[in-house]
Amino acid sequence: MGQHLLNVKELTLDHISELLQRAAFYEKNYQYLDAPIRKRFVANLFLEPSTRTKISFEIAEKRLGLETISFSSATSSLLKGETLYDTLKTMEKQGIEVAVIRLKEEGQLSALSQKLKLRIVNAGEGTVEHPTQALLDLYTIKKYFQDLKGLNVAIIGDIAHSRVAHSNYHLLKKLGANVVFSGPSFFMDKNLEGKVLPIDAAINQADVVMMLRVQFERLNDKITISQEEYNKQFGFTADRLAILPSHSIILHPAPVNRGMEMDDQVVEHQQSKIFEQVENGVWIRMAVIERALGGDQQWQSSFKMAASGLRSNGLMGIS
Repeated sequence: MGQHLLNVKELTLDHISELLQRAAFYEKNYQYLDAPIRKRFVANLFLEPSTRTKISFEIAEKRLGLETISFSSATSSLLKGETLYDTLKTMEKQGIEVAVIRLKEEGQLSALSQKLKLRIVNAGEGTVEHPTQALLDLYTIKKYFQDLKGLNVAIIGDIAHSRVAHSNYHLLKKLGANVVFSGPSFFMDKNLEGKVLPIDAAINQADVVMMLRVQFERLNDKITISQEEYNKQFGFTADRLAILPSHSIILHPAPVNRGMEMDDQVVEHQQSKIFEQVENGVWIRMAVIERALGGDQQWQSSFKMAASGLRSNGLMGIS
């Protein structure tokens, strides 16, 4: 049976390691793999706007040889009052094996996973979880820092409303990283334990600087500070590059409010790995979808045959 991915708390260290290794395999070898013979179906239900995550999952699914069903709530029976459970149950009975779901609401996915046979992959749930983003961030970080134990990570910006911040916090702490926060007091989350530092101190001490988007859609006009003033007080400005350690990397889940949480020069700086994160998302999501499908004998055999051919040709190497 496949496995749901609802949050990072459920992942053991072995699960994390396996997902990272499979992602590395796909990054190096996906073009040599043969797609499974039997058609398998995955549905993408993005009930909240998305660019990177939605496209990334679609590309991951197609590279795995899957049939992808893109679901639009605007043309669905959800508008007629159908529950999300009934929608998913219908998909399950029609042959959908995995549902990739993004929701504005919180607390639904866990309950749904207990009622359905199809597997659910959380593509972003409210402000609480975005597990595949945290995994791709971890995958990116490990390309530059092999050992996360003791690594200093500064998460800066709108933490209270960020599912990325919450998933990353739990995943990074699980692996032994030191996590600190920075940003306006009204964007802090008391449920996440960690030092709160002024932005200059946070950047100067960090091995990894993880900037976050100001989530205007969740604020209900609560923010009164101007974009220019936010940038000056709490943003990663071009001037602050001078205090960034030379070995450090800069991350951001995107989209970026350029000129607010980050200046253009920071987004495009050589230490910025923002667009590398986007690329790495495909490999992580291939691994997550494979896990959700359960790795049955037919699925695994196609990869084992391809992998065997790669080994004999000296093309395969998993880091």
